[in-house]
Amino acid sequence: MTDIEPTAGPEPVPGPARRTFHQQLDGIRDEIVHMAALVTEGIPRATQALLENDLAEAKRIIEDDDPLDALALETEEQCYGVFALQQPMAGDLRSLITAVRMVSEIERSGDLVVNIAKGARRIYGTEYTPRLRGLLGRMGEEAARLFRLAAESYADGDAAMAAALDDLDDRLDDLHQDYIQEIFEASRDGHLEVQAAVQLALIGRYYERIGDHAVNIGERVRYMVTGWLPEQTGAARELVRRAREAAGDDRPGGHGSVGHASADLAPVDGDGDDG
Repeated sequence: MTDIEPTAGPEPVPGPARRTFHQQLDGIRDEIVHMAALVTEGIPRATQALLENDLAEAKRIIEDDDPLDALALETEEQCYGVFALQQPMAGDLRSLITAVRMVSEIERSGDLVVNIAKGARRIYGTEYTPRLRGLLGRMGEEAARLFRLAAESYADGDAAMAAALDDLDDRLDDLHQDYIQEIFEASRDGHLEVQAAVQLALIGRYYERIGDHAVNIGERVRYMVTGWLPEQTGAARELVRRAREAAGDDRPGGHGSVGHASADLAPVDGDGDDG
């Protein structure tokens, strides 16, 4: 009878290769932090260009987007190169997946900063009511603060800070609501032309979207650190809904065996309805 030798498992990654791999991850992280810093610095610049009718600064902000786009493309290609050559697993895999998503969130946020600068050019010469000027300044401050904290949570691997971003974003959302109301009142009272009112409403939306991207970054940081994804909450609800349908129970708060399934399927550290 011939002896069968056990199949060898995967060989461990050699020490030097492992060090090179983590150097690549560190380099990618540093590039992403740098990209986020460019956006964070661009937000107050765009706000200032808007409030001060500074066409030269608006032009510089628009031109500065090209280097950010190039850096985003380069960093994304680095991520895919590491995927192909290193085949990372577990935490390293989550770090790379997060990096790819981060690049997209940051690049889109940079585009929103550019949109604010373009809006400043379109409504050049507009005179703002004192309240409108104040709300614009505060929205710019909150958007920059959110984005800075999101970048810090990524750089530090701070899941707690990342989770707090969603609540912090509520402040920006509240400011945006007040801002839209002020635009309506200023336009109604003849202090703001219709074209300027439309552009300012769009600009307010750009600030709000920057905050949303910061929250998205926070969610990806939580995934990187803990493995939690916001999609898990919705997936759990869908599984419970299907189980209830199969059991003939359409009640939203149904109990019994299906109710227990809801408790079992809910993510441990989920923070409520995210859909």
